[in-house]
Amino acid sequence: MIETSFKFNFASSEVIDSYAKRINDEYESGEIGYYHLPVLGQNLLGEIEEYEKGLVHIKNVVLVGIGGSSLGVKALKSMLEGTKGIKRELLFLDNVDPCSYKSTLNGLKFDETLFIISSKSGNTIETITIFKCLLDDFKPQNLGKNFLIITDPGTNLENFAKENGIKFFNIPKNVGGRFSVLSAIGLVPLGICGYDIKALLEGALACKKQYIEQKDSSIIAKAYHYATSRSASINVIFSYCDRFFEFNDWYVQLWAESLGKKRGYKRVGLTPVGLVGSRDQHSFLQLIMDGVKDKSVTFIKIKDHASDKTIPSFSLKGLEECDFVASLSLNELINLQCDATAMALVQEGISVDTITLERLDEFHAGWLIFYYELLTSATGIMLGINTYDQPGVEIGKRILKTMLLK
Repeated sequence: MIETSFKFNFASSEVIDSYAKRINDEYESGEIGYYHLPVLGQNLLGEIEEYEKGLVHIKNVVLVGIGGSSLGVKALKSMLEGTKGIKRELLFLDNVDPCSYKSTLNGLKFDETLFIISSKSGNTIETITIFKCLLDDFKPQNLGKNFLIITDPGTNLENFAKENGIKFFNIPKNVGGRFSVLSAIGLVPLGICGYDIKALLEGALACKKQYIEQKDSSIIAKAYHYATSRSASINVIFSYCDRFFEFNDWYVQLWAESLGKKRGYKRVGLTPVGLVGSRDQHSFLQLIMDGVKDKSVTFIKIKDHASDKTIPSFSLKGLEECDFVASLSLNELINLQCDATAMALVQEGISVDTITLERLDEFHAGWLIFYYELLTSATGIMLGINTYDQPGVEIGKRILKTMLLK
């Protein structure tokens, strides 16, 4: 069960309904593929299960990818920390940092490791560079035994897989990288490692039904508030659970790369910030409370953290002023801290909303992922931009290539 609450005023229903129609038109056009992944992903379940049966020798899975090919998967792995029945350790090589490369591989036995080379375009410079380093270090004779490829249909990387007997999975061409975690990008590594990817898709589908099929307009109203309010140009996620740390990183990429655009001669965009409570109450909260009123805050909390500890009732000499939380559980305390912080911000006139998850499992994680993808699309429509390209990112790549080819 998921609950949402809002502490700011919505625009009129006439305004919201007009934008809801545009979202529905985009969905029904079929041009933007991520909308359909909660259903299309079901078609992959059998293939992933069958492939996994041949991995009896594999103890570790290393996902080689960057940006949209890794951040969503890392977010889900982190959110699902402590899940029972996990078969394999999932590791990541998502940067060309030489120290990270060395430390990630340290202690791994090549014969017991599956490397997933994940690149939508098939020519991501960092991903292919790490792939080449792995081939150079391990010099495998049979690439199909320890490598798997995930890419768009028809890429040079897919052709390489075919020529070298490497199993590959495809990403739908109309699914952008940062919106792709519910495609093979996320389902394959998570499924191989033993996470319940069927429940993940079911959670995403429940979100889709709520906001698209059942036409819950609150997400459209939230997007409209973000896009039009002068006091909401910086969007903060305040997640009250350490397991959301990587989710915050995924949200920052999704929001920033999708919404920071040029619209004609005008530059538009909403700046994302990811915080973790209660830790960041002791840092960034001061800026939100007393700084410029240009921030909205979404609190995310979990009713049942699935692990708990009661705070002892005894006192420590000289530290009795901390006893007012005695006998609460840590679960209760962190959620009360979330509520108290939200109330403080509302009193300061800051736009606040709260997402409350019953628990943090595959179903709820899938719901949350799809919710933020849909919110991003809705906000992009409000801003009048192309949410799905990233021209600013491409310029740096071209400059790098020019520098090295001189």
